[in-house]
Amino acid sequence: MVWRMGSTNGYDALLVVSFGGPEKPEDVMPFLENVVRGRGVPRERLLEVEAHYQRFGGVSPINRQCRDLIAALDVDLPVYLGNRNWHPFLEDTVRRMREDGVRKAAAFVTAAYSSFSSCRQYLDDIARARAAVPGAPEIVKLRHYYDHPGFVAAMADHTRDALDRLPEGAREGARLVFTAHSIPVSMARTAGPAGGAYEAQLRRTAELVTAQIGEARLCDARLGEGRAWDLVWQSRSGPPQVPWLEPDVCDHLEALHAEGVRSVVLVPIGFVSDHMEVVYDLDTEAAATAEKLGMALTRASTAGTHPRFVSMVAELLAEPEPAPCPATCCPAPVRPARTAAE
Repeated sequence: MVWRMGSTNGYDALLVVSFGGPEKPEDVMPFLENVVRGRGVPRERLLEVEAHYQRFGGVSPINRQCRDLIAALDVDLPVYLGNRNWHPFLEDTVRRMREDGVRKAAAFVTAAYSSFSSCRQYLDDIARARAAVPGAPEIVKLRHYYDHPGFVAAMADHTRDALDRLPEGAREGARLVFTAHSIPVSMARTAGPAGGAYEAQLRRTAELVTAQIGEARLCDARLGEGRAWDLVWQSRSGPPQVPWLEPDVCDHLEALHAEGVRSVVLVPIGFVSDHMEVVYDLDTEAAATAEKLGMALTRASTAGTHPRFVSMVAELLAEPEPAPCPATCCPAPVRPARTAAE
């Protein structure tokens, strides 16, 4: 059962803030141009990424999944959706909230961790949208939830389901491979209040999920105790000379195969919905790598509309209002003149 919020902390609306994605073939290139605007991305890279989307009919599932989450929420507030890169754009949504008489809204961002792209950039998006709308409501971003019991429980349930989908003889020795979006090393290990938090928070989530699926001990996989697990990265973009977090998930599958690992469960803890980075980079590229290697592979679902994840949103609303992030939190990385599309 979805938990109904009892306290609103003075909020009179909930704003779900997300990345956005195309919903028909002709949306894809304008969407990608929005994502990389001002970053000098080569046209050939945009065409390459566009082909990924067109392989799935030019539709990213992220908007639909956000709408599914909103439909599943059981809260006594109006709920709005605003995106960074595609309709409904955040500025348009904030304008509609003002017209509806909203005075103070809580913002739930569909990114659980600390980094520039998953935290500070959304704060900047909200600030720009409010500045563009005279009389805009106050908007308070809810806290990071990488270690919230609702998020952890949802991912643990989905991981157990994925283990059960492996062939019976492959389950006992299956390696858990937790994945998240790679980011530049300069972004991941920046100084400041949140310096290094992205990797540390992801490792903590992996530990908590592993504990919940019934393992007696948490340890480094190489020690050979408890369920073996690794944290790896996917969806890298950017020029090869710029260091990003490694290893890549496909490279890691090859390394595991060389070590004698024959079955893997991919657990995309870095995402809260099965959007394009999941369905292409994991369900297409990583799955093809595993098939080539002869490895048994399944992929856990993201949190999505799992009842505990849905109820978590209401629980965050009922918590004391979070303190604002300091201005130095999650600073932007220094970008080269030309990068590749994300």
